Amino acid sequence: MRRLPLALRVPLLAAGLMVVLGLVASQLVLAGLARSQERQLVELAQLEFDGLTAALAPLVPRDDVWEMFDHLDRLTRRDSGLRPVEATLVDPLGRVVVSSHPEAWPLGAGAQALVAAAVPVEAFQYHAAAPEVTVRAVLTHQGRPLGQMVIAFDASALVAERARATRALLLGNLAATLLLAGAAWLAVRRLMRPMTRLIDQMGGGSAPPQAIPLADLPPGDGEVGRLYRSYNAMIRALDERNAAERRLAERERFVSLGRLAGTLAHEVNNPLGGLMNAVDTLRRYPDRPEVVTGSAELLDRGLRHLRDVVRATLSTQRGTEGEAPLSPLDLQDLRVLIEPEAERNGQRLDWAVRAAPSCLAGLPAGPVRQVVLNLALNACASAGAGGRVGVSLDRCSDRLRLGVQDSGPGLPERLRPRLLSDAPVEPGGGQGLRLVRDLVVSLGGRVALETTAEGLNEVVVWLPCAGAA
Repeated sequence: MRRLPLALRVPLLAAGLMVVLGLVASQLVLAGLARSQERQLVELAQLEFDGLTAALAPLVPRDDVWEMFDHLDRLTRRDSGLRPVEATLVDPLGRVVVSSHPEAWPLGAGAQALVAAAVPVEAFQYHAAAPEVTVRAVLTHQGRPLGQMVIAFDASALVAERARATRALLLGNLAATLLLAGAAWLAVRRLMRPMTRLIDQMGGGSAPPQAIPLADLPPGDGEVGRLYRSYNAMIRALDERNAAERRLAERERFVSLGRLAGTLAHEVNNPLGGLMNAVDTLRRYPDRPEVVTGSAELLDRGLRHLRDVVRATLSTQRGTEGEAPLSPLDLQDLRVLIEPEAERNGQRLDWAVRAAPSCLAGLPAGPVRQVVLNLALNACASAGAGGRVGVSLDRCSDRLRLGVQDSGPGLPERLRPRLLSDAPVEPGGGQGLRLVRDLVVSLGGRVALETTAEGLNEVVVWLPCAGAA
């Protein structure tokens, strides 16, 4: 039942309840009918015995068989609903005195079995399925017992009456059950209409949820109106939260670039000094080919380095615009940005990208770059001067494993919930960690904290690989 929709569950429950109630009510009605038929049979039998006692008692002492037979024959030939079909008088010795069916019970024949099969009228109980019942009573005259009077009654009319009552109850219960189930279905469908509208507005997971238009809100302060208004308030809060997350992502990206600004300025200024010296050398010795060649090579290397730094910075600043697929060039840009930070701190940077480009292409470049940049800069800050930092990217079955290692003290306990859970966190530092988790979850991945075989702290990010089921 739990797997069925509510619109079917309630009508089925109503129908089941009606069936149970119908069965109980039918049993009560049929039991009452059986008691009524039993009383009717007892009263009829008592009347017949009283009449036969008055008619036969004077005839038995005279042994007037023909007159007694005539009374019994007229008794069994009546054409009424409940009627005797056989009557037999048995003397105290168990012999037949007279019978309406002498061919079955001839005069003087032993009738002990007939008397034993009959039920005393004072202890009579009617079984509804029996089409014929046999009752006996003592026939007395002037206080002296003359024998046992055994009468068989045709109860087929009672059986037919019970069958008609049973059919009427079944049809009535069936009609009531269908009517109640239909009414329950209509009621539930009407009650579920606001929920159906709400589910449609929620998009069913295939589309973003939409607020219910104000024109469709029911008037008044009913339950449906409050539900719709609460839903609209939730949608507004969700939109505001998404907007805040986008603003936070933008801020974190610029904060990350700000942290790199000093190092990038150093990376730009160093080649500029060499380039200016090369220009001065060209001006001073334009006629010396070996000097011109060396200065041109120096200019080429310096300009290429400046190009790489500027390109990496611009690519990171653009973020997720266009949702370009991730490529090895994006990872190389990140290395260009992170290497100066590691060199400034005197740190050893291990960079290993072993995943194929076809596997990377299934992920958007912007979110992955932001995740790697945030985690790598945190690793540089945690490792300290002269420490060790590592970034690795491998394919494991149908997933990508991104690992960022550092030789620092590890992620503080108070900041771990920001990276490992979706539970609400207190305001303060570590917003970049929550941003990393939100980005990873939005990509269908997960985050874990591990320790490498060399004892380095490692943040592991699992991401779906291109072409994975």
